[in-house]
Amino acid sequence: MLARATQLKDEFVAYRRDFHQHPELGFEEVRTSGIVAEYLESLGIEVTRMANTAVVGLLRGAKPGRTVALRADMDALSIPQQNDVPYKSVNPGKMHACGHDGHTAILMGVAKLLSEVKDELAGNVKFFFQPAEEGPGGALPMIKAGAMENPHVDGVIGMHVGVNLPTGQIGLKAGPSHAGTDSITITLEGKGGHGAHPHSSVDTIVAAGHLIVALQTIVSREIDPLGSAVVTVGTINGGYRNNVIAHQVVLTGTVRTLDPEVRASMPERIERIIKGVCDTFRCKYNFVYDKGYPSVMNDPVMADLAEATAQRLLGAENVVRTANPSMGGEDFSYFAEKAPGIFLRLGAGNPAKDCVYPGHHPYFNFDEDAIPIGMAVMAEAALDFLKQ
Repeated sequence: MLARATQLKDEFVAYRRDFHQHPELGFEEVRTSGIVAEYLESLGIEVTRMANTAVVGLLRGAKPGRTVALRADMDALSIPQQNDVPYKSVNPGKMHACGHDGHTAILMGVAKLLSEVKDELAGNVKFFFQPAEEGPGGALPMIKAGAMENPHVDGVIGMHVGVNLPTGQIGLKAGPSHAGTDSITITLEGKGGHGAHPHSSVDTIVAAGHLIVALQTIVSREIDPLGSAVVTVGTINGGYRNNVIAHQVVLTGTVRTLDPEVRASMPERIERIIKGVCDTFRCKYNFVYDKGYPSVMNDPVMADLAEATAQRLLGAENVVRTANPSMGGEDFSYFAEKAPGIFLRLGAGNPAKDCVYPGHHPYFNFDEDAIPIGMAVMAEAALDFLKQ
């Protein structure tokens, strides 16, 4: 598969650059999904459209067997692109700053590789081209629309490019690999007034300052130091001018956790501190806790299978068992809740090509030499799964 993928590299680099030049946001991937669906149909793969812009391809093997699903996300980010490349975004304010253009091209390449050997397949392969991973989330709508059934999916594999590993390496981790991602909105209500007469007011700016500091004690003093959690206040909005005491402040933030029990406890912990601060500073409050993606939990058996596949293709020295999970989120987690799953990291860092900027950066780019490697690893892992 690696040799064949290398032969096909230019074709799928061209697809990646086309997608990069025409980025589309979540649930707006009309052009991208249309290209994907047309390509799959050209390979003789059954295509189903669902969840607005999602595409599911089904490749039926010549013999009965299990079904494995392979997933790629298609959406871009609302980030103005700042690096100059020949395939720079033509859509103002939109950019493929997280490699989803590469994921889409890679999975199209996997479909090509596996369609060439379909007469040898014992079982089925589903290709999940998912919208809106960056938000509001396309995996759950796909599951609700039946993507994991007819035929039932027995295992699922995902992959994400990144510059934290060099091109030619694969990273993986059994157990939790990505954090659960929740959002908070806190509105403080006080009594406005003149800045020269604070005793006549209830100052929400002062309360907000104390609240931001107090919230940090959840991680530093309530969570096991060997565990992981993040409470970040990302925005604070309030006030009118320098000599006016604000009657209202709105704070928003994100909460990241790996342990489901810790995640379940976070709303109570946060609200307890909000209430305490507001009681101290005579404010009222409104607190909204929105649950986002759960933590990605990689199945140990699937991790072992993918590791063996990648070692066979790339050599043991190029397959890395990462020690620590990412505190970033991934809605691949929903697929991995429904079937044993593994989410792989595809190394695509290369300082010589200026592929060093992290995801969500306006200069993000990845080494396209990783594309055939990703194609081969996913295709071979699917075959190995079906042979079990």
